[in-house]
Amino acid sequence: QVQLVESGGGLVQPGGSLRLSCVSSGFTFSRYTMSWYRQAPGKEREYVARIATDISTYYADSVKGRFTISRDNGKNTVYLQMNSLKPEDTAVYYCKAIRPGSAPWEAYWGQGTQVTVSS
Repeated sequence: QVQLVESGGGLVQPGGSLRLSCVSSGFTFSRYTMSWYRQAPGKEREYVARIATDISTYYADSVKGRFTISRDNGKNTVYLQMNSLKPEDTAVYYCKAIRPGSAPWEAYWGQGTQVTVSS
């Protein structure tokens, strides 16, 4: 059974930092591209960052230079280090796993973790 479980969210002041984790099971983690997405209230889910099987990384312009995605294949875990947080980063953050070359509907998703940036 496939599971992706996010953790690490919470309430943080503007300018602060959080580190999200997504622990995966039920599939061969090292063969999957891992991504983070987020969804703010009343908005569409949007792409944040991804890390490929060859460890190459890509970021949305809105988070470039502030967020860092990484993975530990030995722990089946993907991380999102978020620095210099802004109120507009407030959202539910989801991790996604997809095998390269697969159709979008074949992706696996976690249940999300809430991040709130507020003073």
